[in-house]
Amino acid sequence: MPSSQPGPSCQDIIQSLESLAPLAFQETYDNSGFIVGDPQSTCTGVLCTLDATEEVIEEAIAKGVNLVVAHHPILFKATKGLTGKNYAEKALIKAIQNKVVLYAIHTNLDNVMGGVNSRMAMALGLVDTQVLQPRKDLLHLLITYVPEAYLAPVQSALFAAGAGEIGQYSACSFHSPGTGGFTGSNQSNPFVGEPGKAHTEKEERVEVLVPRHLEKKVLKALHNAHPYEEVAYYLIPVNNAHSTVGSGLMGRLPTPLLEQDWLKKVQACFGLKALQHSPLLGKPVQKVALCGGSGSFLSGAARAAGADVFLTADVKYHEFFDAENQLVITSIGHWESEQFTIDLLFEHLQAKFPTFAVLKSTTVTNPVAYFMG
Repeated sequence: MPSSQPGPSCQDIIQSLESLAPLAFQETYDNSGFIVGDPQSTCTGVLCTLDATEEVIEEAIAKGVNLVVAHHPILFKATKGLTGKNYAEKALIKAIQNKVVLYAIHTNLDNVMGGVNSRMAMALGLVDTQVLQPRKDLLHLLITYVPEAYLAPVQSALFAAGAGEIGQYSACSFHSPGTGGFTGSNQSNPFVGEPGKAHTEKEERVEVLVPRHLEKKVLKALHNAHPYEEVAYYLIPVNNAHSTVGSGLMGRLPTPLLEQDWLKKVQACFGLKALQHSPLLGKPVQKVALCGGSGSFLSGAARAAGADVFLTADVKYHEFFDAENQLVITSIGHWESEQFTIDLLFEHLQAKFPTFAVLKSTTVTNPVAYFMG
């Protein structure tokens, strides 16, 4: 049962999720984030689900929790009214009437290591995993100029704010010596030199990569640590791939499998009654590309990466031809591919809030049924 003690706000809960999957990592078409409700309201408990349907809202109400964290946004496209004419509007009305806060963590959770795709890989026992198609729009290059004596303090402040991370390395930067020059106005209050007089100073040029979503935090740290009244800096978008953020995942089976054994493994790991696949090629399977949800757009990336198989959901008839006799496309149900996301959300929040009511929804929201005959 939910705790009787006052809990954190819904915003506090969500901040921990956004540390795992920042909203800046979602795709441009997505609608992750708060859907309805007051983020500052006291949270009485969290219910984790794939879909915030009306039945899930009713489950939350019955269990006394007022925050539903769903993978899929129940409100995906713009709506001009809430009249209860469809399942989404019915769920939204139910949530609003009962002051249930709805939050979606969708493609931002798809795009991070440790997210949806990593859970699929874990279920399959893959090792040596990495992002299949890294994002290239998430990094800026920060260049600034610092008096020699302040190089270390400024670097430390930038690193503490999240700058300077490249893949598995942190505190990455470059600095080179030079001479800075300036003339302050009569109203200036320069740290070195005098107002109205030209001045030169031995300085260090510092360069670090900054994740786009941490830009404000890093710039605040720069201004707080830098001794100058006016801080000179450049923030430049770069096309570098973000090695830990992007679409899909690539990994390796510890031991190669025959193609039919691969299909059986997928069936067992995901609890499937059936699955679809492109023609078998008579080759061993070891390099695996995958993408939770509708990932057929990554077939080309999987081929280019040398994958033996590509596992995803919702592959259409013509998209199976994209295998090009180079790999085996394996298609399963959308819900089935993302089913472990509920466990992911639950475990993350429970670890962050061990004494708080975090629940897994028992409502199965999969809208697809199978008739086996």
